[in-house]
Amino acid sequence: VQLVESGGGMVQPGGSLRLSCAASGFTFNYYGMTWVRQAPGKGPEWVSAIGTDGVSTYYAASVKGRFTISRDDAKNTLYLQMNSLKPEDTARYYCARGLFLSVPPRNAWGQGTQVAVFS
Repeated sequence: VQLVESGGGMVQPGGSLRLSCAASGFTFNYYGMTWVRQAPGKGPEWVSAIGTDGVSTYYAASVKGRFTISRDDAKNTLYLQMNSLKPEDTARYYCARGLFLSVPPRNAWGQGTQVAVFS
């Protein structure tokens, strides 16, 4: 199983980023997928999840209305579109195999991509 996140970077408040998670080593369309983030010095926070149908989506209250999770099974890729970014969104973002509605086990995460939101 390999999960490789990309698309992070630095952005000003109000800006947007699109994160990607390229999956390999398993049958992607058999699994729901999850995004998790961890800010410096803080514990991990569950962000969003998506079912195998690509329609069932779930969001933390802190990101609902601003973030959109999606998947492209033909490309074995998970996405997180992040709009109206705030400084408190600064964190390392990880994707995880499986549909979790809370923080998944650490061994299910990829290596992460860093997002920094500041003026």
